[in-house]
Amino acid sequence: MKRIYDFSRKPAKRNYTISDLQDLKITGQKLSMANPLNAGEIRVGMLLEHKNDLWQVLKTQHVKPGKGGAFAQVEMKSVNKNTKLNERFRSSESVEKAEVDEKKFNFLYIDGENCHFMDNETFEQVEIAKSIAGEKQKLLKENLEVTISFMEDKPISIHLPNNIECIIESTDAAIKNQTASSSYKPALLDCGIKIDVPPFIAVSYTHLTLPTKRIV
Repeated sequence: MKRIYDFSRKPAKRNYTISDLQDLKITGQKLSMANPLNAGEIRVGMLLEHKNDLWQVLKTQHVKPGKGGAFAQVEMKSVNKNTKLNERFRSSESVEKAEVDEKKFNFLYIDGENCHFMDNETFEQVEIAKSIAGEKQKLLKENLEVTISFMEDKPISIHLPNNIECIIESTDAAIKNQTASSSYKPALLDCGIKIDVPPFIAVSYTHLTLPTKRIV
């Protein structure tokens, strides 16, 4: 059965059962597939139903001020409109986490405005617009395994591995005998993304395994 989404209805308060789906025949109502979540549990990459739209969490900062209650400052991107929103939620506030289907695919190639992936088990291929992939497309390499989220059989987001191997293309000269420092220097990766690295890193560090969240 295909999932039914309706952003005009009130937020879901629980998981729906088979009997709820059977009630569709009687009431004609649409059911949300969202699940309630405390704002303090919001994490990067999650998909939230908010203000009659679907949003992907880009950044989140959980703050506990000296006075007043704790809150989460969240930066989100609309899946449908490609707009951004900064929102503050009280940590105890309930938000709606969208339920999506996730499946692993291997990256094939980029052609025009789309990124192409294949399921190695079924050989099913899907394409995702570059606008959805965003900066992540720069880290896509042949056969890289990613997780793709689907809603109503439509691919809506890409999740990269937690760590990814990169090559330092250029950076300032390394500082001898310095292995750690509170200061960092800029470096350019082979994919064209700029990051900050410790001062002892040199171009000779041809392969670095970095946390994906440090890059995009």
